[in-house]
Amino acid sequence: MEAPGFWDDPDISNQKMKELKNLKGTVDTMEGLMTQYGDIEALIEMGYEEEDASLAEDIRKELDEFVTVFEDIRISTLLSDEYDGHNAILKLNAGAGGTESCDWCSMLYRMYTRWAERKGFSVEVLDYLDGDEAGIKSVTFQVNGINAYGYLKSEKGVHRLVRISPFNAQGKRQTSFVSLDVMPDIEEDVDVEINEDDLRIDTYRSSGAGGQHINKTSSAIRITHLPTGIVVQCQNERSQFQNKDKAMQMLKAKLYMLKKEANAEKLSDIRGEVKDIGWGSQIRSYVMQPYTMVKDHRTNAETGNVDSVMDGALDLFINAYLKWINVKEPSD
Repeated sequence: MEAPGFWDDPDISNQKMKELKNLKGTVDTMEGLMTQYGDIEALIEMGYEEEDASLAEDIRKELDEFVTVFEDIRISTLLSDEYDGHNAILKLNAGAGGTESCDWCSMLYRMYTRWAERKGFSVEVLDYLDGDEAGIKSVTFQVNGINAYGYLKSEKGVHRLVRISPFNAQGKRQTSFVSLDVMPDIEEDVDVEINEDDLRIDTYRSSGAGGQHINKTSSAIRITHLPTGIVVQCQNERSQFQNKDKAMQMLKAKLYMLKKEANAEKLSDIRGEVKDIGWGSQIRSYVMQPYTMVKDHRTNAETGNVDSVMDGALDLFINAYLKWINVKEPSD
């Protein structure tokens, strides 16, 4: 009897098939670009031969499409870190500021779900806590798609909003902060030892927007890692056991990433983007009044089209970060 082969392992097979599908998609895209490049050349030659200036608009349109797809492919080659190809788990936490910050948290949650939709990714809510009056106090959600973590790791940090608050009767400008933590969804068992005595596990009733968001039972799980103060929560699975399993997976991933960051700090003067999140270290500002501007304080990428950004147009900032982080010297 023939021994089980490499591809007979279901875990390995699924992982390799996902990678194969991604590589096939890249090859198909590159072949499409080569064909489009030939078409553009043919249009240019035709325009010269027939002295037809009206073809210039068609050539420009084809060239713009070519450059957009080519840039996407080029950016994807920068995603070479160990877990860049994995799904991403994001946790948004409203800062001090009550209803205004909770509203800002809900706006950011919508922004990231809209970005995911543009990419063809799916979103799964893992934990959801409504604000006291409006908005979201905190939400943990998973973005599923090829390279989701590789793209979204750029978003980790504090996001600052400046606007005239709709909750302020005096119409004054107000500044609000929301922190975002991002970690890869590491399905395989990572090399992290956790002492059961270091954990506090609480069970609570699920709460939130209901419907597709959560299953309103008493099966929600909150795990606190006492030595680090890390808290992970899950309430979206069907059973308490599944919620606990997912929460432990999230905790291991978080501890593993912290371990990697600590090693990076020892090997080099750790870069600013790796430091712990603090309310004074916003990575990006979103200004809605008295002018409109979204600016990333690490890369200096900016745009005046706030509405487009809030509707999920984040590639400008994500791409700028990936370029910046790949050319930045470790000792900077």
